[in-house]
This record gives sequence, structure tokens and C-alpha cells, in this order.
Amino acid sequence: MQDMPVHINFISVIIFIGIVLGLILSFFFIKKSYKTKSPNLYMGFLLLALALIMLEGWLNYTRYIFQFLSLTNFSEPLNLAIAPLVYLFNITQLNTKKQKLWWLHFIPMLFWFGYCQFFFSMPDEFKYNDNLRSMGLLLPYLETNVPYSGDPLSIRDYINTTTIIHIVVYLSIIIWQILKVAHRKKEKIFTTKDSTLASLRNSFYHFLIITVILVSVKLIFKNDVGDYMIFLYMTFMILLTTYHIMNSSDYFSNTSTLLEGPIVKYKKSSLVEERKEIIINAILHQLKEEKFHLNSTASLSGLAKSIHHNAHHVSQVINEKLNQTFFEMIAQYRVEEAKAILKSEFGKKLTIEEVAERVGYNSKSAFNTAFKKFTSQTPSKFRDS
Repeated sequence: MQDMPVHINFISVIIFIGIVLGLILSFFFIKKSYKTKSPNLYMGFLLLALALIMLEGWLNYTRYIFQFLSLTNFSEPLNLAIAPLVYLFNITQLNTKKQKLWWLHFIPMLFWFGYCQFFFSMPDEFKYNDNLRSMGLLLPYLETNVPYSGDPLSIRDYINTTTIIHIVVYLSIIIWQILKVAHRKKEKIFTTKDSTLASLRNSFYHFLIITVILVSVKLIFKNDVGDYMIFLYMTFMILLTTYHIMNSSDYFSNTSTLLEGPIVKYKKSSLVEERKEIIINAILHQLKEEKFHLNSTASLSGLAKSIHHNAHHVSQVINEKLNQTFFEMIAQYRVEEAKAILKSEFGKKLTIEEVAERVGYNSKSAFNTAFKKFTSQTPSKFRDS
């Protein structure tokens, strides 16, 4: 097989950044949501699918795929997972009922994964030729002695068309569902102030744009030559998601500390169980009686100082006894405080910004994010209900 020179440029670097960020974000979305089965779980799997599809595209674009021929078309079945994941992400926000038959949406993907085994079992020479053809490279093909094509039903050429139809059908259902909910709430989708509807509308726009780019690329370019344009927009989406997460995170609303890194194990800790009980009781006293969490500058070091214990030990006890980080614990207590205020007659007269300030938040968006994480509702929706 001929050695293929690697093709690295600015576009490949940008796409690679998107892949890395997508994989990191997917890990945290899935890790934080797999127990609660919240919409963010589907977002995590969606980001993972996008990142893997982009990875294959990046290997093709840079021509690294010729060094890893066994990975040829490895993400192709995931093309049929994108639309169902977008749909499930949307529908779980519009409807609080659990999706019992969610797995049915992935039957086309599973079928295609099974069918792709014919291709995956082909020798490297065959995959080498397939990559030459898909990239439009005018190089001589290798001779193969394989008597079959890896496509017994001759349907592989229709995967792009099938993917587009698949996405369009799901996007049509999604926008119908959004419009139906907007009508029920007497909201106009383009001017709605409902945060959930606005978020879903904006997500719909992004995937509509991806669909338009996908159709345009397949009409203009032969084979997979122009796919990098799709991956560039996916990278933009992932960067935008990263920015939104960083911008709305309540981590930045508190005094940060390096001690809040992921402390997985405390094998060398000098804390005995009796001491841990003393510390956790002191922490709970500060939260329940002294209302430590209502301070907008609440920090781990501040809590440790108030109970006269080492900050590292306080962080360890919170992790082990409450199975939370310091910031998760503070957010939970703030949300409980906010719920009590929103239920009261006095709270009905306050704006959401005022409620956020009363429970220690300097940012309305950070308050909304935390509140929705623990209640699956926005503060406004909780108060109305």
C-alpha cells in the first residue's frame, strides 16, 4: 500500500479541538445525568455521537485514515442515532413522562450497524480503495482477491440519502411538538419568554442548519470531499455549548478553590470515622441553622474556617458523607431555600432576580441552571405550578 502524506491545516486543527471538547463534555453530561435519566443524558450521548462522527471525518480529512484502515466508516451507524437523540432530548423537556420505548428509535441504527459488519470484515486493501474513492483521490487502486463487495444488498450508496430523510422526519416531529406546546402555553415560538421553549427552538435552528449544510454538501461535492464543512459547524455548536456551560455555571459565582478538584479517593487521609461525624454535623449546623449557603461569597475555605477545620478534610467529608462536591451541596440548599420562598405569598411578589439574590446567587442564569438541575423546572414554572 502506498504511504499517504498527512494533510494538516487550520481547518483540521479547529475540528480536532471540537472533537476533544465534544468527548469531554459528553463524559460529564453522561456522568452527571445517568442516574436521573434527565434530558442532559441524551445530550451527553448526542455529543458523544457527534464527536465520534467528527473523529472519523477528521481521520479522512487529514488522511490519517490510511494509517488506521480498520477504522474506515466506523461511525457510519451513528448517523442514524443523531435524529433520535435530538428528538429524545427535546421531548423529555416538553413532556415529564418517561420514554419507556425509547430504544425503538435506535432500531435503524442497530440494523445499519449489523449490516456494516459485511464491510468491516473486508480486508485492508478493500478499505484502502474505498477511501480513495470516497476522497476523490486519483491514485491507482490495489488489487484484491475478495469475491464479494461488503454490500450484499447494494444499499450502502443510499446511506446519505437515508440519513437526510431520517433527520428531516425527526425534525418535522420536533417542531410540531414545540409548536403544540407553545400553542398550549399561548406563547409565540419566535418571541417566547419561556426558557425551555426558547432553548429548544434555538437547538432546532442549529440542527436545521446542519441538515441544510449536509444536503448542500452532498449536492455540490462528490462523495465525502466537502464533509469538513459539516464538521466545522458541529465544532461551532460544541464551542457554543461549552461557552454556555461556562457562562451559566454557578462555580464562578462562588469563591473558587483548587481543593475542589476531583478527589476520588482519600487513602492517606488521617480522618477517623468519629472525626468525620463531628465535621459533617458542624457543616449541617452551618447550613441549617446559620444559613451559610445564603452568603453570595460562600466558599469551601470560608466554611472550613467557620467550623474550625481543615478545608481538605471538609471537602473529603462532603464528598464521602453527602456524595457531593462543595458547590453541589451549596446549590442544593440554595434551591431548597428558593423553593420555600417561591411557595410563599411574599415570594409571589418578588422577581426571579430578587429570589436569586436572596438565596446567594449573583446571576439569574446560574440560579436558573441550578434550580432546573434539582427540580427539572425553571423557577418561574415552579412558582406557577
